[in-house]
Amino acid sequence: MAVQNPGPKIRILVVDDHDIVRKGLTLVLRQEPDFDVVGEARDGAEALNRARELCPDVVILDVKMPNVSGDVAAREIRRQCPATRILILSGAQPDEGVLSVLEAGAESYVPKDVSPAELAHAIRTVAEGRAYIHADITRILLQRLAAAPSSAGAHSVPLSPREMDVLRLLPTPVTYREIGERLFISEETVRSHVKNILTKLGQPNRTQAVVAAVKLGLIRVE
Repeated sequence: MAVQNPGPKIRILVVDDHDIVRKGLTLVLRQEPDFDVVGEARDGAEALNRARELCPDVVILDVKMPNVSGDVAAREIRRQCPATRILILSGAQPDEGVLSVLEAGAESYVPKDVSPAELAHAIRTVAEGRAYIHADITRILLQRLAAAPSSAGAHSVPLSPREMDVLRLLPTPVTYREIGERLFISEETVRSHVKNILTKLGQPNRTQAVVAAVKLGLIRVE
């Protein structure tokens, strides 16, 4: 769904080694009034150069690319352009490098066959500084993580009972407002708890906090 009367446009860099995919994606995104595709790149090395040059709001990045892989590109882009958000758009299975890209600093992962409407929603979510992972991918990734938790141990993270309540809801596709409604607390309080959770887990965003929590054995995903 198109956004009416948009404010400042979201500046996007599109990266894909397949010309048809890249050009098609650019064409689709340019139909959105609040999107500005400021550049394209054909591989990870070119993505680094273009990101450094353009400092876009969002980089749409594939996982498997020539020259520089998606996880290396994501880590370097975040290091050189801290304000730039990374959205992974890939046909790779969750065990084919996606986890390493998320751990490298990507805020979002959606499959290439996602609808244009959901992709646009994911871009806007990421541009606002929030994480967005497609529901099916979240479930698969976390189930695999849960099968081999870290040896660090849940006892090493002193989360309060209320923070644990919030943490258990973070893997689900709900907003902070909806979490607050379920727990009978305000959205502001939820945000405060999430901030504490991120600090205690040493993670930059909701997605990576959930990944870390599953690896530590703090939460389980059915």
